[in-house]
Amino acid sequence: MTPEQEYESCYTRMNQICKEQSWGDPFSYARSREIFTANKLGHSIATTFSGADAFNKEGQPVEYKSTIGKKVQGSYTGISVQENWDEQERYIRTEKIGKYVEHYYSRFDENGIAEIWSVPGHKVVDILLPKLKKKFPTVLTKKDPRLSANVTLNEIQKYGTRVL
Repeated sequence: MTPEQEYESCYTRMNQICKEQSWGDPFSYARSREIFTANKLGHSIATTFSGADAFNKEGQPVEYKSTIGKKVQGSYTGISVQENWDEQERYIRTEKIGKYVEHYYSRFDENGIAEIWSVPGHKVVDILLPKLKKKFPTVLTKKDPRLSANVTLNEIQKYGTRVL
């Protein structure tokens, strides 16, 4: 089999597996890394693209962030802007970020998953709220009028637990 034929075979088989398992399109955004992470952690991958990325062993919704960079980190982008800061904070705490009991940060390299860290959802909210609050007053004047912020390697190491 040529490399081209092997690639096509793997691509077709991956689509077939994901269809059989109701995992969705493995080539949409970082879905393949979410599936890889869920399988490695023994979680159940979510069957939809909105809401939780997966469910932990207790059935609780969890969030995954992944990178192929040299340092593990997590980007929270495209956060819808609410009418005022009080409503924004409520949205972040209850609907967007805080509703996930755990956030998992994976770093991938050429061999697959290099490391995975877990940070409690309430800690992720504590990390992100000050960053988002600072951006809130001017976000609507930006080309992309949505909020975004990162959880850094140092924050992950300070508040998280390495699980792999």
